[in-house]
Amino acid sequence: MTDAVRERYERFARDEAPGRSALYEEWAHGVASDAGVQAILARIPETRRQPPLVFAVTRMLGAPLLGFPQWRRFLIAHARAVIEECSRRRVQTNEPLRLAPLLPVLSEIDGPIALLEVGASGGLCLYPDRYSFRFVDQAGRMLRPHLDPIGGVSPVVLTSEVRGAMPELRMPEVVWRAGIDLAPLDARDPRDRAWLQGLVWPGETGREERITAALDIVASDPPLMVRGDAVEKVAGVAASAPFDATLVITTPGVLAHIPRSTRAALIDAVRALPARWITIDAPELHDAWRPAVDAATWPGFVVALDGQVRAAADPLGRWWEWRADSGPLRA
Repeated sequence: MTDAVRERYERFARDEAPGRSALYEEWAHGVASDAGVQAILARIPETRRQPPLVFAVTRMLGAPLLGFPQWRRFLIAHARAVIEECSRRRVQTNEPLRLAPLLPVLSEIDGPIALLEVGASGGLCLYPDRYSFRFVDQAGRMLRPHLDPIGGVSPVVLTSEVRGAMPELRMPEVVWRAGIDLAPLDARDPRDRAWLQGLVWPGETGREERITAALDIVASDPPLMVRGDAVEKVAGVAASAPFDATLVITTPGVLAHIPRSTRAALIDAVRALPARWITIDAPELHDAWRPAVDAATWPGFVVALDGQVRAAADPLGRWWEWRADSGPLRA
């Protein structure tokens, strides 16, 4: 079991933390080389020991933002509390920047739109019409168009890098929004807000401010939030959407946190509904892609509409590359 912990933290230190958080990279390297720490983390249920979750819980409990030796001492001293808290928490990153690679897909869908997100957390990805979008090329030069809500520039400005050609973009008209989550968060609740803010990785410039501003937008006009298993709830929640709007169901980043058997059942349940389905997932996560994607060569995650591959993207939306009109979908 400790081997699984070591491999997961090695992968995080190698593939996920670099460029985002030097401190989390150091902590993950430390875990991967420390059998005693691995033994403690192995006592956490497998689905609750992801590095971002464990690190966020230790910070919430008081771990200092210092090097691995100090973090290790804190973990050992508070092992029971960390294990208990991780066992009841879950990663709920809720990064609104994920909407940047989803925007060109939303632009393909005729509105008005009824937006339903599975794994909605606090609902921050249910408000594409309330945020501003800015796009830059790989050299950092600003691209057009600049997209803003009807009322002007939003307090939340989502800036994302576009690689290659820019497809047609437009602001969606969202007339109804709802979310399903096993443990939904309330943007008006100080404790829930603190947890979402605490999931920001140390060193991620601007991200905490972006999430705080998005929480304020959500709190001013909360969506319908439903607690429960999406396989059981999605049809009922979908039935409450306005009949004269196009129902769009999104699963941005949530499928990785669902066991494979349940994941397939959820995909089938979504596809059975009179709705469009937008997702952004790791290419190896399921086989719903059309055409098939070579996970060994595909850059980043896959963005798809009704299973049809539309773009490659960073999992948190920092960059995306439109591939819907580029012929064979391979790297």
